Amino acid sequence: MRAHQIMSRNVITIDSDASLQEAIESMLTHHISGLPVVDAAGKLVGIVSEGDFVRRTELGTDKRRSRWLSLLAGPDQVAVDFTRQHGRKVSQIMSPSPITVGEETALEQIVRLMESRNVHRFPVMRGEEIVGMITRSDFLTAIAHLPPGAAGYSDSDDQIRSSAIAALSHASWRPCALNVTVRDGVATVRGTVKSDNARSAALVAVENIRGVKRVEDQLSKISYPPPEEDYGGGDFVSLQSEPSTADDEPL
Repeated sequence: MRAHQIMSRNVITIDSDASLQEAIESMLTHHISGLPVVDAAGKLVGIVSEGDFVRRTELGTDKRRSRWLSLLAGPDQVAVDFTRQHGRKVSQIMSPSPITVGEETALEQIVRLMESRNVHRFPVMRGEEIVGMITRSDFLTAIAHLPPGAAGYSDSDDQIRSSAIAALSHASWRPCALNVTVRDGVATVRGTVKSDNARSAALVAVENIRGVKRVEDQLSKISYPPPEEDYGGGDFVSLQSEPSTADDEPL
């Protein structure tokens, strides 16, 4: 199986100059644990995740080295830690130069990368464009929808999935963190929606795809009050523009 067969789409991104509060609100609103970080030109420059908020001076969890340990770490590392623990912008706490994978990257290769690099999520790229996100929870979902003894997606199921994603990806009411799995014609739709009307529209769009026998609704309605800014919709959507979603649990 390949990355494009299980990845979440319509990725929500955040600008590198955004505040930490914006990042937190976006993650809570869309029920995701990490955000790809883009620059003013929309180029991927980093990843910010829940783990980046663990060591913070506000919580009293910042690293407090003795003088001896500070000497061993070196002034440059001490400076890096200080910036990450006190920074107020996403660019100051994010992990830069993230590892990425392509749409056709084999899942076996992704698993090896996760294990060897201790990384929980990967942006999926098509050239310079972010087209999806793979996390550990996406692997769980893919396995959960496999019938006993099955080795993977059938050609017909894969075609239905592609059609479903295409039908939803460009709609103004599209779900965020969108993922669709299809088994024997039964389509399961995951993601978050802003309203009951958006949920109904998404389900109807999938029901109308040729070959779909039944649609299982696993969409969730956003419960956390959204920030004043409109972050857009879709699996991954830029804070500054319409769409072009770890680390632990999705994939």
